[in-house]
Amino acid sequence: MPSPSQPATDSLQSHRPPSDSSGEPTIAVAHYPEGAGHATRMLAIADELETRGATVRMAGGGAGSRFVALNGYDAFEPTNVDFIDTVQDGAVRQVLTGSLPASANRIADYVDWLRETAPDALVTDDMFAAMAALRIDVPLYVLKHDMPGLYRNRLERAGAAFHTSFQVSAAEAFFYPAVWPAAGLAPEGATRVPPVALEGESRDRDGADVVVVPSHYSELGRIATALEREGYDVIDVGSDDWEPVPSLLPYLRDAEVVVCSGYSTVMDAAVAGTPCVVHPATDEQEAVADRLRDDETAGFTVAEEPLDVLEAVADPPDPTGHENGAPYVAETILADLRTTTAPRTDGRIEERAAADDRRPVAAGRGVGRRAATGRDRLLRVGDRVRGGARSAGRAGVRGATRTAVATRRTAVAVAAGARSTAGSVRRYGLATSVLLASVAVFADCRLRRTGDATARRLAALAAGLRTVAARTRDALARGERALARAGTTVAGGIARLGGSLRDALATGTRE
Repeated sequence: MPSPSQPATDSLQSHRPPSDSSGEPTIAVAHYPEGAGHATRMLAIADELETRGATVRMAGGGAGSRFVALNGYDAFEPTNVDFIDTVQDGAVRQVLTGSLPASANRIADYVDWLRETAPDALVTDDMFAAMAALRIDVPLYVLKHDMPGLYRNRLERAGAAFHTSFQVSAAEAFFYPAVWPAAGLAPEGATRVPPVALEGESRDRDGADVVVVPSHYSELGRIATALEREGYDVIDVGSDDWEPVPSLLPYLRDAEVVVCSGYSTVMDAAVAGTPCVVHPATDEQEAVADRLRDDETAGFTVAEEPLDVLEAVADPPDPTGHENGAPYVAETILADLRTTTAPRTDGRIEERAAADDRRPVAAGRGVGRRAATGRDRLLRVGDRVRGGARSAGRAGVRGATRTAVATRRTAVAVAAGARSTAGSVRRYGLATSVLLASVAVFADCRLRRTGDATARRLAALAAGLRTVAARTRDALARGERALARAGTTVAGGIARLGGSLRDALATGTRE
């Protein structure tokens, strides 16, 4: 996706804090940095809070920063983290040397920011912001959809299980947005809400028949091109021609079909009431697609292959609109804050104060009368101080109890995670030992078999050499005998020739 252009200053909404006399709360809103969908969901909550009079302070950074800026927020950007690439690519060294130190720095940055901002509450889908809020006792509200059941990778599932259980125990409320009817993935204590989407007021360009929305980890350009060849008017949000806009929802509402990969666009399409074709790319997206398919969620169809996408666009599912869950989340948070910050007074004290205010004070009354009035005022002040102290004490007890419960739940979750990790380590150790032993046995057998075969080959070679030697010896012996016979024959012939010559010489002498 192309880098966003900075919007003009006069096009930004004003997000300045109201005056201190307004009495409205200041709420920090922080989003997770991996993927733009985290930012758009939290922007939906931020807009709803501001609509109801709250002052919003945004934070998050990462891939969603462009959309935060387009919606007019000046956001704080803590240290960025990246677990998806390092974990899914299996780069353990990068996790240990990069992601984990960045996580610690991100928490520290959030702590400093929250202390400086001093919000009345924090609403987030960022586990690091949640940890920072718990550390400095800022009331926490969590909006989270990536449940452990959406991960197939064991390491990612374990991480999701840990930070989900931690945030459920630490949060004042844990909101779980879902489009499917069954909330089986939600943990105990979560509040299921309708899908959350960022509303938009207008479109900056014309709409289209089909809107194709890739995620940060998918690419749908070829599908968009194929749809254009089929004659559809297509908006490809991942193309170089597309300029980022504050909200996609107006474009999705005008479209006939939406093609996407990620869950953020799934929720946007549900709120828009537009049929949606889901073409998953990552493990988490595959799990979301499985949930949509298994629950037969109306308005959605899953297409595993590009050709399946073309067929689904030609025959889309029936549209089904969903209510936007963002207003409910904002109203719940503000109602909680109004309840916890409303002053608690004793009815008898209020009644006494009202009577004293109505009592006329005649001119020229004596000092005793004024002294009595002063004592009454001091008594009222004392009653108010005691009432405030009791309220503060009760609030402190509730806070301490909540912290203790959260700490205990966190400890239980950590212990369970440690036990699970230890069990996994034992299983992996046993499996590794069995594997190494199997390799050793296999290698030993191979060596023995190789040695036996070598010995057999050497024996055969030796036998062959013995055979050649014996044959050579026999041949030499036969040759020796033949030479001896030949020598005897030659010697006999020479002897006979000598005798004949001798006889011939003797006869010539006599003549």
